[in-house]
Amino acid sequence: MPISAEDWLSQAEARLEAVQLGPRLAHIGRVESVGDGVAMVSGLPDARLDELLRFARGQTGFVLTLDQDRIGCVLLDGAEGVEAGDVVTGTGEVVRVPVGEDLLGRVVDPLGRALDGGPPIRAARFDPVERAAPAIIQRDPVVQPVQTGTLAIDAMFAIGRGQRELILGDRATGKTALAVDAMVNQRSSDMICIYVAIGQKSSAVARVVDQIRRHGAPDRTIFVMAGSASAPGLQWIAPFAGFTIAEFFRDRGDHALIVLDDLTKHAATHREIALLTGQPPGREAYPGDIFFLHSRLLERAARLCRDKGGGSLTALPIAETDAGNVSAYIPTNLISITDGQLILDAQLFAQGHKPAIDIGTSVSRLGGKTQAKALRDATGTMRLDYAQFLELEMFTRFGEQPEARVRGQIERGRRLRALLSQPLLSPLRVIDQVALAIALGEGIIDDLPVPELSLIRQSLPAWLDGHVADLVAQLAQTGTIDGLQRDRLVASLREFIESQRIATT
Repeated sequence: MPISAEDWLSQAEARLEAVQLGPRLAHIGRVESVGDGVAMVSGLPDARLDELLRFARGQTGFVLTLDQDRIGCVLLDGAEGVEAGDVVTGTGEVVRVPVGEDLLGRVVDPLGRALDGGPPIRAARFDPVERAAPAIIQRDPVVQPVQTGTLAIDAMFAIGRGQRELILGDRATGKTALAVDAMVNQRSSDMICIYVAIGQKSSAVARVVDQIRRHGAPDRTIFVMAGSASAPGLQWIAPFAGFTIAEFFRDRGDHALIVLDDLTKHAATHREIALLTGQPPGREAYPGDIFFLHSRLLERAARLCRDKGGGSLTALPIAETDAGNVSAYIPTNLISITDGQLILDAQLFAQGHKPAIDIGTSVSRLGGKTQAKALRDATGTMRLDYAQFLELEMFTRFGEQPEARVRGQIERGRRLRALLSQPLLSPLRVIDQVALAIALGEGIIDDLPVPELSLIRQSLPAWLDGHVADLVAQLAQTGTIDGLQRDRLVASLREFIESQRIATT
């Protein structure tokens, strides 16, 4: 219906009255040069670090360096359309990312834009990507476990809620697979998972998304993607954006697990940007603030005290080594920042031992404080026994004939190695891990051939659910079993092994 002249005139008068007349001050800068995702800008004397700048054609970037006469601005939307001489204006805002429950189950970029073809994200609010880590007084001790479902980790290198555990290893040794297994196992917990891909191939990220959607809990998982084809600025802010998204859930009392895949590529992106903005290079051409970059990022992982809601944020950063060199610059930095490291060995991986965790060099600095008590009691000396077995096995390669006691120790060690070798996407519950550790410690599987142990591990969960369902429920709820219940579990395991032996004969 066309509007009448009188209505149009009244609306025009209302708009004119709403206009604020008078002088306005605006700081305008100019692009001096642009290339490789970085623009050098002159002017804007009031700009501050991390401020969001807007370019003439709508592109945005954030301030990374402040020199005396120019600003180093990292572009977030690529350099297409940005030319020397273009006008740049400051926004007075920092880079923010949408947070909220609407992100659950979605694939987004570090700015919260949907990449999965779904509707736009409806954010609860927009939080800065750079946030201060919780103060010491706001933290609680890390004592609650994160069950990864991987026997080698839960039994010997327990991870707690609020911990930072580094996953370190050469290329193609199963680092991402180890983290994905931990995320898949949270389908039976209350943890929310955030997977951050930094500089990864799109095919690799798609494979992770597919595995989580088929085997995990996709409705409680968020995927933040800054692939190898993304702008360097997006790759740089990706881990910070992931932490901000995770902190929304932590701060309201929930528990979150964030996987950073991987910080080696993030460090390379930071080095590239730093050299382009004229920062002086240091060791291995990395700028001097590379340690501060990752420390202020990973310090945001914590378990909050009850007054702050009691939530937790657990970080699993991934880093890549070159030819197993853990003394390189970035790996040593990350080792000194985190609360332990899982080192994957390429030789073990080539021998078919997966996960290829090097028992001798891996460590969790929180120890058994975060383990379920029943699991801690069942696996108390497992790491020491395995280390002794590896040494004894090495001596037998020289043709020595060990005595009977040593032969028995070696045979038990081989069975332990077979139990620690675990297929991908087949996480174990706490009761399964406790049962396997007890079966090994009590000698129940000593007379079984080593190749049959994989079938034992595969059939055990169904047996436990059918014969000791009350113990399964109690251990899942409390993490403890008393002496009588342990004896009952041992008897059930003996019956299970006997049934398996009859079935195979």
